[in-house]
Amino acid sequence: MRVVVVVFAALLTLGLAAFGVVAAQRANAPAAATAMSTQIMATQVAPPAQSARPTPVRAPVADLAQNQIAEVAKPTVATDAPAVAPLVLAQNNPTPAPAAAPQSAAAPSPAKSAPTCDKPDGMGLARTVEIDTTGGPAFGTEHFKQYDFLRDKEVVLTFDDGPWPENTPAVIKALTDMCVKGTFFEIGEHATWRPDISKMVAAAGMTVGSHTWSHKDLAKKPYATDIEKAKDEIEMGVSAVHMAVDGPIAPFFRFPDLQQPADLMTYLGTRNIAIFSTDIDTFDFKIHKPEDVVKSAMTKLAKNGKGIVLMHDFQHGTAEALPELLRQLKAGGYKIVHMVPKQPVTTVAKYDDMVRAQDKFSNANNTRPQSSVVKTINE
Repeated sequence: MRVVVVVFAALLTLGLAAFGVVAAQRANAPAAATAMSTQIMATQVAPPAQSARPTPVRAPVADLAQNQIAEVAKPTVATDAPAVAPLVLAQNNPTPAPAAAPQSAAAPSPAKSAPTCDKPDGMGLARTVEIDTTGGPAFGTEHFKQYDFLRDKEVVLTFDDGPWPENTPAVIKALTDMCVKGTFFEIGEHATWRPDISKMVAAAGMTVGSHTWSHKDLAKKPYATDIEKAKDEIEMGVSAVHMAVDGPIAPFFRFPDLQQPADLMTYLGTRNIAIFSTDIDTFDFKIHKPEDVVKSAMTKLAKNGKGIVLMHDFQHGTAEALPELLRQLKAGGYKIVHMVPKQPVTTVAKYDDMVRAQDKFSNANNTRPQSSVVKTINE
């Protein structure tokens, strides 16, 4: 009996001990679970120490004109992320622009600044235009409408029928005093009479073209029915002016009386010589008073607004009128444009010889240079 009691007491003691362990575990379970949950949440919510939030995707620049810059990216929950840099609207293409292609050799060079005028009352040139005469282009809206290159209030000054004593030098002086330039269509025969004046025109920086050998109307007989005679008249003029200048001249040509037969225009195209009519004809060959020449030019310019102006340095009235005409052009806000050729004219040997044959006062005795013939012995 005593043994049974002892065994029962031992079993009771073991049971009470086991109950105490289980109770203790149940009492500690909520705290442990709370600690574990806190650790898991902290792991999910808190950002990694070195992580920054992704940069927001920006809207296309076209959309920015309709939205505030602050609306481009939505704010995120995290408050410790770095701020987004402000968008610069001038940089409207975030992709770097491709490098510019190398400039083609055929691309035109940028225009140079017009030369300055050192004359107190001078005008100076507004601009200089280069004419590519390939194929014989034609200018002057009185007859040709395609190449109207002048801007409003721009004027090209052209002079026919020179060179001529007194008149041409006076025209050159008037132009030079105002720092402007013109284009001179010289008659070949006149150039052979006074090559010194032709040289002076070229030396002053003017453009020198040609105006036939002897100013014949090529639309009339015999030239209208004999193209070879007409070509002689054109080409001898080119050769004579070229020889008088003793240097390059422009492949610029004006028909006498502005009579331009189609077959001769075609021929000039094969020679790459440009043809010039006019926009404004002053009719200074009929008007002899300087004040009337000025009035004619200014009245027609006021109506037309711009133009290639035809005058004659052969006419004394034009030489006298030019200083006042230039003053009125300047006062009226007009600007002078100078034409130059891309390439000089090329003469034909056959016609060079024909011009030399016209020199009736040269002979085989005059072959020595002047310095060996004439010598100063006392001065």
